[in-house]
Amino acid sequence: MYESNEILDRLPRHLMDLVIEQPYNEYTAQDHAVWRYVMRRNVRYLSQVAHGSYFDGLRRTGISIEHIPHMYGMNRILKEIGWAAVAVDGFIPPSAFMEFQAYKVLVIAADIRPVDQINYTPSPDIIHEAAGHAPIIADDQYAEYLRMFGETGSKAFSSARDYELYEAVRHLSILKADPYTPKADIEVAEKALADIEQNLGAPSEMARIRNLHWWTVEYGLIGDLKRPKIYGAGLLSSIGESQHCLQDHVKKIPYSIAAADVNFDITTMQPQLFVTPDFDHLVTVLNQFAGRMALRKGGLFAVQQAIESKNTATCVYSSGLQVSGTFDDVISDRDEPVYIRTTGPTSLNFNDKQLEGHGKSYHSTGFGSPAGKLKSASKPLETMDASDLEHAGIMPGQICTLEFESGLTVHGKLEHILAKSGKNILMTFTDGRVTYQDQVLFEPSWGKYDMAVGEKIISAFSGPADPDAFGLTYHVPAEKTHKIVHTEEAGKIHALYQRVRDIRESGKGFGMLPRIWDEMLSLDPDHWLLGLEIFEISKGQTSLKELSNTIHSQLEILKAKNPAIQGLISSGLEL
Repeated sequence: MYESNEILDRLPRHLMDLVIEQPYNEYTAQDHAVWRYVMRRNVRYLSQVAHGSYFDGLRRTGISIEHIPHMYGMNRILKEIGWAAVAVDGFIPPSAFMEFQAYKVLVIAADIRPVDQINYTPSPDIIHEAAGHAPIIADDQYAEYLRMFGETGSKAFSSARDYELYEAVRHLSILKADPYTPKADIEVAEKALADIEQNLGAPSEMARIRNLHWWTVEYGLIGDLKRPKIYGAGLLSSIGESQHCLQDHVKKIPYSIAAADVNFDITTMQPQLFVTPDFDHLVTVLNQFAGRMALRKGGLFAVQQAIESKNTATCVYSSGLQVSGTFDDVISDRDEPVYIRTTGPTSLNFNDKQLEGHGKSYHSTGFGSPAGKLKSASKPLETMDASDLEHAGIMPGQICTLEFESGLTVHGKLEHILAKSGKNILMTFTDGRVTYQDQVLFEPSWGKYDMAVGEKIISAFSGPADPDAFGLTYHVPAEKTHKIVHTEEAGKIHALYQRVRDIRESGKGFGMLPRIWDEMLSLDPDHWLLGLEIFEISKGQTSLKELSNTIHSQLEILKAKNPAIQGLISSGLEL
């Protein structure tokens, strides 16, 4: 499926479910012509407006202007800068996208935009990913920002509505990428997306960090506010957007954490963009945002985020113990969590590795445990050594009672204390009973009681601590990107593209161009891109001067007849 290397070998199993084989042999000669047109225009224009590292990156990543890149070739070169690439089917879940980035792997949507979306496409495609993202990561400073962003973003909490939004965006992008989709179907999908967007409720961590991703990684500008350069992949890969973004009517705003609260519309060009003075500033803002996430804030806020996500999450005790499961309840005292509880299969972990004997099958119905200080204890329970524990009356093999400052009590026969890295992280009781005020939280008839040790909840994040042991999977989207079934007439046009490409690359058969031109006119006289391809070759041949003049006249007629392609044709003629 892909040529492995040490970077790809580090990918966890749950991400590999989203990787597909690049359908390289299915790209038509027209697809390669679209790639070539966009790349030639971009190279010419971006040399004046892109961040300096972009062109160095094009060279270092070995991306060809003439052909759609093959993933195998890209990986051989990307691994030299510490990255890799895999092919995926269109939009993948945001958390998975971020996690790939954390592992320094670019996800590249395998499809390529149709001719009628050559200026701008709402769908991820290989032009956007390979020609936009890949070159800029050759800049070490920016590449590290991208990795850090993935690491942080993959831990962000999503809401149930976020996933509905993702599915609606994916559905609409699939429809729009298919040139044969009925207009009525697109209108229905657009309305469904708009309805979801209007009823999202309070934005989740994932929604807000996706905004930061959009305004930097995808649509970022850098440098002077009045004369910025382009570094965002969405701008670098879009002919129309890269020119539109620098115009005066597009508002330029100094980049700050405020961008997290500015939403975006993937279906249109952006009315405002954010400008960072340098790549260092991106890291500063990312750290500011991360400081407000459950990942770093911890406490009651973090536990509540885990509960509200209604999905697998991990809460981390100050001892280092990590509890992974679906959190459904928290008891708090003075705005601090004093008891947390999961429902359903749960695992206990340390340093992102599942503890032996504490997987989902053992904690199959859930897990509940206190957090907080013991009454009259001089030090936290997790840092007590054998002498401290004995002095507090906490010894394996004996019945003991742990009274917490919150009023919560754990009573039972202590069987075992598990310590890791010099800290007590787990205590196991038989005949255990846990009470808080008039509530019984655990009773002896339920079996052994495992109590997490930790004075505080210092962090919470989305997903399990040990994804492979937990059995995490990303559901492969049921709706696939449409495999375009071209009409017979379109197939004939593609065959003409191939004949023109063969002539250009071989330097032979120029005398066949007039006949190819006539065939194109009989099939689709408005097919401007094929006309440009024929014109480009014929213009350089003295014997085909009459043909080149004829094509030039026809292209001028098309410009006058269809303002939507006027700029495309004019730029192609300039090339």
